[in-house]
Amino acid sequence: MESTPESIRSIGAHYGVNGSNLSRQYKEIFSGYRQWKQLCHADGYVLYPQNIGPNLAIDESSLSCGELYTFVTNRDAHGGKGALVAAIRGTRAETVIAVLEKISSARRKTVREITLDLSSSMMLIARRSFPKAIVTNDRFHVHKLYYDAIDELRISLRWMARDIENEEIARCRREGIPYVPYRYANGDTRKQLLARAKYILTKHASKWTKSQQWRADIIFEFYPELKHAYDLAMDLTRIFNQKVDKDTARLNLARWYDKVEKMAGGQFRTVTETFRNHYDTILNYFVNRSTNAGAESFNAKVKAFRSQFRGVTDIPFFLFRLSKLCA
Repeated sequence: MESTPESIRSIGAHYGVNGSNLSRQYKEIFSGYRQWKQLCHADGYVLYPQNIGPNLAIDESSLSCGELYTFVTNRDAHGGKGALVAAIRGTRAETVIAVLEKISSARRKTVREITLDLSSSMMLIARRSFPKAIVTNDRFHVHKLYYDAIDELRISLRWMARDIENEEIARCRREGIPYVPYRYANGDTRKQLLARAKYILTKHASKWTKSQQWRADIIFEFYPELKHAYDLAMDLTRIFNQKVDKDTARLNLARWYDKVEKMAGGQFRTVTETFRNHYDTILNYFVNRSTNAGAESFNAKVKAFRSQFRGVTDIPFFLFRLSKLCA
């Protein structure tokens, strides 16, 4: 592992050397940073064509103060040496495509599959830059889209519970009686029940504790729309867990899609519209059962490395250090 500025300062302090001077000398002299071939354009991008493999992933990550970079990684390297193919400043499709086209067309055509989230920009990048590759939407981003819709439904019901509580408080004030909030059998008020439902609605029932099971029974009794939405979430998980071919999965997802389409609420219309727009790339998961977990793991390493620096002030030097580890 490359030394961080903090560890270099600690070494300097141990040997009685000024830590800041040692850190500066490491950057300017010992590390080879000034001789780095990509230094002249590192502020905009770094590129390692030799790391391209048949299976790539593309995702975005923030390096400093919300400044986004697009990372293309080799999934087969599992986040280690040879994982980093490109890091490009920004997420604008035209900018990223222009950089990736610096890699020879023959090399880019060797890519067989590229995984990514549901971003239309990322899909445009994948199709233009890697024309021979299957584009596969990550199944976990598909799940997240639906869980976000459930959470919006939960939040809307919680606002309704707030309105009911405010009306009851106003009525008690008019009648000159103390306000006693309504409580369910487990002791939760309406607001508490819906606030504490967030975890329950995203986990399989087998992972609930006894108190969570009790809370779930109450939630599903008093809010049947949440139960219906939750059951469909579990159905979606079962569909993706089944080891079936693409045609069978298409039929299973079509049936599930029809059920979601009948649900009320704008958040679920967003789910169905997204499915309609990305149906084929979502179904590509069932070809090789590939996910974007490698890219998410790589992003986690970037964030962990960034935290060791306690923030990134010199992005080119950060990318140089990252390249040492992953390129």
